[in-house]
Amino acid sequence: MKFSTIEYVIREVFFSFRRNSWMAIASVSTVAVSLFVFGMFLVIVMNMNKMIDTLESQVEISVYLEDSVAQAQIGRVEEKIASMQGIAEVRFIDRDTALARFRERLGEQQFLLDALGEKNPLPNGFEVRVHRPDMVKTAAAAIGQIEGVEVVKYGQDVVEHLFDITRLIRIFGVALMFLLAGATLFIISNTIRLTVIARRKEIAIMKYVGATDWFIRWPFLLEGVFLGCIGGLVAAAVLWGAYGMITAKVYETLAFFPLIPAHPFLLYILLVILVCGVLIGALGSTISLKRFLKA
Repeated sequence: MKFSTIEYVIREVFFSFRRNSWMAIASVSTVAVSLFVFGMFLVIVMNMNKMIDTLESQVEISVYLEDSVAQAQIGRVEEKIASMQGIAEVRFIDRDTALARFRERLGEQQFLLDALGEKNPLPNGFEVRVHRPDMVKTAAAAIGQIEGVEVVKYGQDVVEHLFDITRLIRIFGVALMFLLAGATLFIISNTIRLTVIARRKEIAIMKYVGATDWFIRWPFLLEGVFLGCIGGLVAAAVLWGAYGMITAKVYETLAFFPLIPAHPFLLYILLVILVCGVLIGALGSTISLKRFLKA
């Protein structure tokens, strides 16, 4: 493309912005809101995934033995558990250790255990970890069949509920983004269409004197890209500030909450937002011009 052509395209874009300033502002605002919502849902879903991964890595199977199991048999039970497929670690927890942990969890309410006196009602047991979270249910069922094992418990229900929540967030986010993308495309295409209608006589003359469709199309295409890019930049700036404020508030109250650090995670999200803004702008221009120019 010649320098004179590039200069002409840029000049036409800025002239169109001045002539349709209110529609341009509406287009930029719609793109910014749409991409901000998209970015927020993306950030939420990815942080939910990280939280679930963290919880999954901490899922343990608690195995409680029958009171009648002798000390010698405990070792055999441990060997059977450790030899099972998918078992990563087996830790024996005697009843005294279990009672000490329970007292620690009660904190200031430890006096509730005073009525027991010297009696310890808690059984011996094991804490079992598996290589993958999806093995927990199968491993727990197999461990429950071992002679001497009374009860097997695991916290898989909590993780499954979190998966359901994440799935709903993803579905809702995708549906909302389709609606917002449709609204954005509609406004941008109408902005470009107003410019095309205002210049339809000029376009007809240009075609009559031999101007190619691409020569005519470039100013409008670039206008759509600029609108999308500016909207993306606005959305990216707001998202950057919002995520920084949210993470700061969360870390003040929940210091160990597994949020994804802003750097470099947020840079990738902002790059996606900018690319989406440019693509939406280009697509809106293309849709608008199809009625006036042959493909």
